[in-house]
Amino acid sequence: MNGCRHHYDRGVTTALVEQEAAPAQAPKAGVPDIVRRRLATLDNWLNPYSWLVTGFVVVIGALLRFPGLGDRKGYIFDEIYYPTDAWDMLQHGVEWDEKTNGPAYVVHPPLGKWLIAAGEAVFGNNEIGWRVPAAVAGTLMILILARVAYRLFHSVLLAGAAGLLMALDGFQLVLSRTSLLDIFLGLFILAAFAAMVLDRDHYRRHLRRKLEGGYDPEMSFRVPGTVPWWLLVAGVFFGLALGVKWSALFFLPFFGGLVLLWRWQARRSAGVRNPVNTGLRADIGWGVTSVALTLVFYLATWTGWFVTNTGYFRHYREANGMSEPPVLGALLNLWHYHQEAYGFHSGLDKPHPYQSWPWQWLLLGRPVAFDWNTTGNCGAPSCAREILLLGTPLLWWSFLPALVGLVWFGLARRDWRAWAIFVPAFAGLAPWFYYAVKDSRTMFSFYVLPALPFLILAVVYVLGAIMTPPEGMASGKARTDRQLVGTVVAGAYVILVALCFAYFFPIFTNQLIPYEDWSSRMWLGSRWI
Repeated sequence: MNGCRHHYDRGVTTALVEQEAAPAQAPKAGVPDIVRRRLATLDNWLNPYSWLVTGFVVVIGALLRFPGLGDRKGYIFDEIYYPTDAWDMLQHGVEWDEKTNGPAYVVHPPLGKWLIAAGEAVFGNNEIGWRVPAAVAGTLMILILARVAYRLFHSVLLAGAAGLLMALDGFQLVLSRTSLLDIFLGLFILAAFAAMVLDRDHYRRHLRRKLEGGYDPEMSFRVPGTVPWWLLVAGVFFGLALGVKWSALFFLPFFGGLVLLWRWQARRSAGVRNPVNTGLRADIGWGVTSVALTLVFYLATWTGWFVTNTGYFRHYREANGMSEPPVLGALLNLWHYHQEAYGFHSGLDKPHPYQSWPWQWLLLGRPVAFDWNTTGNCGAPSCAREILLLGTPLLWWSFLPALVGLVWFGLARRDWRAWAIFVPAFAGLAPWFYYAVKDSRTMFSFYVLPALPFLILAVVYVLGAIMTPPEGMASGKARTDRQLVGTVVAGAYVILVALCFAYFFPIFTNQLIPYEDWSSRMWLGSRWI
């Protein structure tokens, strides 16, 4: 049986689910149908329609992110730090202070700057060189988000919507066209989450195959083991995320909790007695191994610092009369570096005109002006051009209602997808509230970037929910009026987001426009100026 069909599995919240049907197989003896359904996963990753739509939204994202990268000459906002550090790292292996002709003291790990350096190595120390890596990272985020959405919702339509909404978000667009670190952090956090979702599928397929092979959970006190390759991959990606910014640590306990919960649910679905304790030793063992890989790959991002003798604090112990044994001494020196950098971050409370608080971020209460000038001829008495780090307003003002809807549908439909989306969104937001209250640390809206993919997934989840009746959609069943109306509403929403994005596009990309046109886009007045 070929072509598209409607598909529904327990707790699904999507509509117009379009995927190519896999060949029907008769249930194997000894495995109840209900167990097979509960352990069902998306096995049809090669659905050509899903890849066609994925490719379409990725091309749109790339066409918006790559052209004109070098049009704005010189450094933009914090580009004064990272591209210069990256170029110095190509010359010296570590960040360098040209004024003192010695190592520079920096407070972020090196990986993001090494990625920028890769662009500079290919294209030179110029605007193209230091911005291309960010554009690549931003485009890859669209690709991964579309594939994650397809896995979560089993829907080509909703996967395309997720990728398109990210492609049409001004916030992600600006960070994809500017050489800052946060776009790389967002990429690796999203990649780690995608690997976790694949690990969930792998574990459930493993249990299903064992049941089909004769494993009887009622008669066994252990769970057949398997190597969780995707969980290990998640650990690698998480180490790379830490190698960009330490704020990746916020996600670690939440991601770990999700992995454990998913495994317990899988064992319960398989009929394992005491699903929490049975298999817990393996869960902990593989979890520790994944975290160990995180540490290994994080330390690997400091390779330039380890293999040279010129890095800041590289020989701190020796310079202060302490023993510095091989390997251990270097690790202790790096630990001291981390202590000093943490102290810097903890005491960072210097006011900045574009700083903002976490409760302002989703409301777009204080965007960051990356660039502004009034020079040039636009055919009007006065002109303006700006690069404003502003989310597409209609999309961003949907995030809070979507999170509320996510919790509601998650409780009402007991859908694991709702919590799989909500938990990382919460992890990317809640810790900043804590630090804002605790020490009034200087913060900027771009800190929310790692949570952005999950906020978009929340919107897409709710769109799918309003398009789908509570009982789901069965194969061969005619569409109801609710489904048709819901489809129209969801389509209209995406079109409105696209129009909103197009309206604000000039101030995302530094286009010269009449001053009056610029002023008309300052919807929140002085908060956006």
